[in-house]
Amino acid sequence: MFDKSPPRLELLPVPELDEAQRALYDAITGGPRSSQRGTVPITDSDGRLVGPFAIMLLSPEVGDAVQRVGAAVRFTSSLTGREREVAILSVAAGMRCDFEWLAHSLAARNMGITRPQRDSIRDGRVPEGLSETESAACRLAQRMTADRQLPDEDYEAGLSVLGQTKLAELTWLVGYYSALALALAVFRPVLPDSFRSLDE
Repeated sequence: MFDKSPPRLELLPVPELDEAQRALYDAITGGPRSSQRGTVPITDSDGRLVGPFAIMLLSPEVGDAVQRVGAAVRFTSSLTGREREVAILSVAAGMRCDFEWLAHSLAARNMGITRPQRDSIRDGRVPEGLSETESAACRLAQRMTADRQLPDEDYEAGLSVLGQTKLAELTWLVGYYSALALALAVFRPVLPDSFRSLDE
């Protein structure tokens, strides 16, 4: 969709993981993300970690800290699922990140975000038909991703519509998924062919 560059990082087979990598693998596949199997991909058909999770294995201690931030953003935030997914798609589109777009397009679709709405986000627009808070999450995530800051007018609007807690969580979400997009752009792990159909 975005990047046609060849991969740089092969996925690590599970039997080849060392002790620290295996502990991280178990934390990722057995933690709260395990409830999302079939929604946001974690492993390929051979059980290898994919996308940013494959990169986390390169430095397991740091990778574990990063994955715990991601789990908090996804599973303990006060953002609704739809607010969260339109924001993640906004970051993925703004950062031109194939993996995050494909993975979370499926999650967004499962939450009722339509193909035309996802296409609008991909093109940098706020889709029609979203709630006020969903529209705000989308627009503010787009702005933060593009500008790496938030002007006073947008900050005040974010506080007014989302409140301070959700705006803080949205800001951490943008930072987290931007960091994943950077890691994916640097290491370009192999993207299994099965992922190509996730956005259909």
